[in-house]
Amino acid sequence: MNESLLRELVPAVIGVLVRRGADFAAAEDAVQDALVEAVRGWPDDSPRDPKGWLVTVAWRKFLDAVRADASRRRREELVEAEPMPAPGEAVDDTLALYFLCAHPSLTPASAVALTLRAVGGLTTRQIAQAYLVPEATMAQRISRAKRTVSGVRFDQPGDVATVLRVLYLVFNEGHSGDVDLAAEAIRLTRQLAARANDEEVTGLLALMLLHHARRPARTGPDGRLVPLAEQDRSRWNTHLIAEGIDMLQATLARDRLGEFQAQAAVAALHADARTTEETDWVQIVEWYDELVRLTDSPVARLNRAVAVGEADGPRTGLAALAGLDPSLPRHAAVAAYLHERDGDPATAARLYAQAARSAPNIPERDHLTRQAARLNAQLRG
Repeated sequence: MNESLLRELVPAVIGVLVRRGADFAAAEDAVQDALVEAVRGWPDDSPRDPKGWLVTVAWRKFLDAVRADASRRRREELVEAEPMPAPGEAVDDTLALYFLCAHPSLTPASAVALTLRAVGGLTTRQIAQAYLVPEATMAQRISRAKRTVSGVRFDQPGDVATVLRVLYLVFNEGHSGDVDLAAEAIRLTRQLAARANDEEVTGLLALMLLHHARRPARTGPDGRLVPLAEQDRSRWNTHLIAEGIDMLQATLARDRLGEFQAQAAVAALHADARTTEETDWVQIVEWYDELVRLTDSPVARLNRAVAVGEADGPRTGLAALAGLDPSLPRHAAVAAYLHERDGDPATAARLYAQAARSAPNIPERDHLTRQAARLNAQLRG
């Protein structure tokens, strides 16, 4: 099977589906499902017309999805036509669906991916970006998960840790884009916190509240991204900050530290600083040390390098960054920031431009592009 040919055909096949009436996102998902079938079947029986085969299978996948969506809507309309429950009888089964999708027959990674796609409403591309893997890889993972659970009974719900991972990723996607998605993640995590006596559930809820409190200041009137150091802190939601810090302190006192509590502790230190200059970077580094110990996450190590650069100087931050994979998302942006602070604007400008080319969203891309342009203008002047 010629994988490069498959990749080359994807835009054209999506274009055919769009011209036939599919919206772009639905066409994209349908083509990804068709690619999964191609990966599975073509090594033994490659078609004479690969593009035609992909168009046929993808269009069938699209129609299946449309019919499934129409059936779901009819079920919802029937439910809406039923009498409203009496006070106190309202039931929200969204959280239950999260647990059911986190089925024991699936690996945690597959359970999270399936739940994000089936219940969280994220696209395959969004999930792939959250997991730092190629979109085709994630499409295959979701397809395998669907096949795995297609014949099993959903009477063994998944565990809290898997559901927390899903809620965390849904919030992150909403935090950087759709505010309703972030609010929904907070709502469901509140429900879970009310039912579960679990320090990590409380830690995740505190983390969400502390990040969500800063949302009003994250963009300017023109929609531009505003970095943390430049945000108008008077626009932060102090009620959410107080709530998040209170619940974090209570759960940390139980001395059962987990990764979400450690992340929330970092967010609390940022939220507690009245100005950027008052930020306790030394303590933030210590919390990142805990987070790296708990997770060994490359993203945690990347964020730690920024904190080290603030606490001990940019040269030390660059040394902490040196051991990380340069292909890690936002690696170039962090390196650019540290090089600029270290007095190397030429390298910083080049790295900002490189980071802009791989930015995960338009506001971040535009911000990085402006940073590169600013430094290039200084160099020319």
